Amino acid sequence: MTTAIPLADRGVIEVSGEDAAKFLHNLVTNDVAGLTPGDARFAALLTPQGKILFDFVVFALGDGRFLLDCPLSLAGDLEKRLNLYKLRAKIAIANRSDSLEAVAFPDATEAPAVEMLALAPEPRSAALGWRGIAESGRIAASGAPEDYEARRIRAGVPKGGVDFAYSDAFPHEADMDLYAGLDFKKGCYVGQEVVSRMKHRNLVRKRVTPYRAAGGAPAPGEPIRAGEIEIGITGSAVGEEGLALIRLDRLADAREKGDAPMAGGVALDFVERS
Repeated sequence: MTTAIPLADRGVIEVSGEDAAKFLHNLVTNDVAGLTPGDARFAALLTPQGKILFDFVVFALGDGRFLLDCPLSLAGDLEKRLNLYKLRAKIAIANRSDSLEAVAFPDATEAPAVEMLALAPEPRSAALGWRGIAESGRIAASGAPEDYEARRIRAGVPKGGVDFAYSDAFPHEADMDLYAGLDFKKGCYVGQEVVSRMKHRNLVRKRVTPYRAAGGAPAPGEPIRAGEIEIGITGSAVGEEGLALIRLDRLADAREKGDAPMAGGVALDFVERS
């Protein structure tokens, strides 16, 4: 039986109307114009300076409607921000978080046999199975949110608000390029010039990076030091595995010197991102 985990920390924004696809496509970091039912895209809305304001999973319903699976704590702000960009576009924007919910099917290898408004393979990593949107309360939970979080961490997928700070991190720093969140072939969007420049000039200095910690990972928010140098800060963790936002150059220097990165008195062994 496929495990179903309603995600209470997620909200849903609906964008509908004849201009909805064009509107979203011109704003966010991924291709929405080509999105069809049965598929989903990971994307973000950036500041003009290229930093992440909101990230979300976008589903197309096929009738001029799109659902954005976003952090519940930011759903109201995302609705307001999208309305700022609306201008004369023939669209409607609504916060549906009270009536719709995101559901994860983390161990599914094919479409679960359940009634959903939207359902697609998780766009960030096959290790996270499938994901969808349903009417609130329709899908009975057969797994715990902590189980989904453990799988996410082990897959190395960052989570905003714990592994990186909204309004402060660039998409590359949050590994969006590694998890299919950036389309470098589509046209312009808010912050696109900065994102493109970081890619083509190799300006990525920080990344959310997985690590292992013998004896148990430290709590989120612990400074990471190598010798006397601070190289990053810990994020989400489960057991001996965790994620941390680190300075890549400082980690490389520490390795050359043989200095073990430490946080909360625990040695961290990093898996360096490409």
